[in-house]
Amino acid sequence: AMEDVSAKFVSQKISRTRWRPLPAAALQPPDLFATGSWDNEDNRISIWSAGDLGNAGLNGEYHGEPHLLCDIQHNGDVMDMQFLDQERIVVASSTGTVTIFRHHQNNQTLSAHHRWEKAHYHVDQDTSCGGAACTGVVCNNPEIVTVGEDGRINLFRADQKDAVRTIDNADSSTLHAVTFLRTTEILTVNSIGQLKIWDLRQQRSEPSQIFSLAGDRVPLHCVDRHPNQQHIVATGGQDGMLSIWDIRQGTMPVSLLNAHEAEMWEVHFHPSDPDHLFTCSEDGSLWHWDTSTNVSEKPSFLHQGGRSTAYLSHSTINQSVVSAWLSNDPTKDRMEITNLIPNQTLSVNSLDVLGPCLVYGTDAEAIYVNRQLFA
Repeated sequence: AMEDVSAKFVSQKISRTRWRPLPAAALQPPDLFATGSWDNEDNRISIWSAGDLGNAGLNGEYHGEPHLLCDIQHNGDVMDMQFLDQERIVVASSTGTVTIFRHHQNNQTLSAHHRWEKAHYHVDQDTSCGGAACTGVVCNNPEIVTVGEDGRINLFRADQKDAVRTIDNADSSTLHAVTFLRTTEILTVNSIGQLKIWDLRQQRSEPSQIFSLAGDRVPLHCVDRHPNQQHIVATGGQDGMLSIWDIRQGTMPVSLLNAHEAEMWEVHFHPSDPDHLFTCSEDGSLWHWDTSTNVSEKPSFLHQGGRSTAYLSHSTINQSVVSAWLSNDPTKDRMEITNLIPNQTLSVNSLDVLGPCLVYGTDAEAIYVNRQLFA
């Protein structure tokens, strides 16, 4: 199904790709996405149209590559980014600064709407070189949580100048990523293989729970929570393994799945169909993990586009796995795993998935859009 993928070469290494969220009642597939770059002289935040949606071919496949609507310079590497709402994007910088950019749709421009200078810092906020990378950001409008190399956790509100709350020494190691567990609880992963839960209602600066990978202290780089079952969490790290955790029980992952041959940079459950999970890696691969037990009973949006065959021409690995994701006897269920980009050599740094659409960005200075993810 590679013919459904459109590529755009952008002369910058792409560190983050994110679909603009759809309005609650929207039925159409997502149409706009944002990218951030890293390791370039001049890093940028860019807004793209996903391509010519009015130009569907006979089989419902789309033509036309993504095109740039607007962009703006960004100081430092883009470490993470998240849409706050339809118009605003929160961006984490390697300089430690967190910026909200606003996309003005009437004239297709981007502007810096608000900035928290050196939200993360090593020595003190005032020294010129004291910034510490802000490594992760997550939003639940109007709240924004950031984590950093300095082991700090900040809670901001989009409309407030100062942090609502800062946990200064939350972690003695680098925090790499953060997600909301529920509105008052967040979950962080760090560089020594720990996953920690923080209750933002508590004033103390200790986590309410700590989980860890046994033994090895493998750095964890990414985390995502199952959209419907909030106790199920997926993480990925330096060894490329996918770990599934049930935070109701034990302090170790319920399953460890052999995945990539190098660092896993992002993991995402499909937001509306979480039997599907996606991971991308430094090794140049992007994997689609499918635990939906019966391929013929896929949800209806998977049939858009007029194709009825599932998994054309993919070699699949049947890997024993779990109830969709949790099970005591992994051998009972099978999982289908597909590498969506078999021949890529450079790192796939970021992916995002929404409806039938996947967007991903690479160190090969390209962004790719697949609008027929389940065709």
